Amino acid sequence: MTTAAIPLSAPDITETEIAAVTAVLHSGRLSIGPEMTAFEKALAHVHAVPDAVAVSSGTAALHLALVALGIGPGDEVIVPSFTFVAVANAVAQVCATPVFAEIDVATLNLDPEMVERAITPRTRALIVVHTFGVVAEMDRLMALAERHGLLVIEDACEAIGARFNERPVGSFGAAAALGFYPNKQVTTGEGGALLVRDEELAARLRRLRNQGRDITAGWLDHAEAGYNYRLSEIACALGRAQLERLDAILAARAAAAKRYDDLLRKLPGVERPAIAVDRRMLSWFVYVIRLSEGIDRERLQAQLATEGIATGRYFPPIHRQPAWRGHASTRAQLPITESVSARVLALPFWTRITAEEQERVARALGNAVRCQEA
Repeated sequence: MTTAAIPLSAPDITETEIAAVTAVLHSGRLSIGPEMTAFEKALAHVHAVPDAVAVSSGTAALHLALVALGIGPGDEVIVPSFTFVAVANAVAQVCATPVFAEIDVATLNLDPEMVERAITPRTRALIVVHTFGVVAEMDRLMALAERHGLLVIEDACEAIGARFNERPVGSFGAAAALGFYPNKQVTTGEGGALLVRDEELAARLRRLRNQGRDITAGWLDHAEAGYNYRLSEIACALGRAQLERLDAILAARAAAAKRYDDLLRKLPGVERPAIAVDRRMLSWFVYVIRLSEGIDRERLQAQLATEGIATGRYFPPIHRQPAWRGHASTRAQLPITESVSARVLALPFWTRITAEEQERVARALGNAVRCQEA
């Protein structure tokens, strides 16, 4: 009998979500309708902000935030290199310069001290990524930004529902991006959103996502050049149904992380992610281990693949990516980023992963590590 493959991630879709999507299909209203409004209100409520603006992706959210906040040519935006490339790409889209700063070795988020060293007279903003669902050191980063007159954009695409000092993620900066790709805690298939605290900013973001339309004037009246970054009613219905289960989803993922923590506790050569981090409520996006220096990651991945177990390298540093290599902003020395990136490995992880699947992953990982130690 062939053993079923274990994927790296899988969406958690129930009959409730299917019914919500089906209802939209029957309604005849597939765009800019009541589901978008309801989804936006629910997102704002969860994150304790006045408003949310649904868009087509987390990347679109970052891009629109930069546009609406006036970031452009000649400006520098400090970002981590240990993250998904969309962060730097969004900065490039507005013709600004991403400046890569070092991360904290424990949380894998921007190190406030290293951020301060990266600030120049051209620095206008920080994009603070809450890596793997662990909120960054927001008290120090916000104080630093205030001292230097900088805007803060939170990239909370991996951290929906997380908290820092009991305060929801996304409620600190001028704007915050959320992402709803299928591997996220909450999915809309493709999609994203912006959390905002300023009424005028929210209104402008709504114009920009819809070709710059002034909807108070008419469908073909455009107040400014904009983009087609709308999110469909189908996607919003799916996301709203998912959001109603957010607490249960986060609890299930936390339980899965705890199971891995127990299963891998005695495995040499493997550093487990922290189950609890001071002053934070985690929102588990992925389960990422760090391998010891002596373990050949590629060989280990190949061995796990022969047993049908998928793994991922989260994240190759942006400043070492072919698209960014040689760019002026890649010349900073980032030894922690490069060391961590060379050793991280994402294990299969999703909301409904079973104990049996995790046990199989742990056994296979243990065998692969021991093979290299022999």
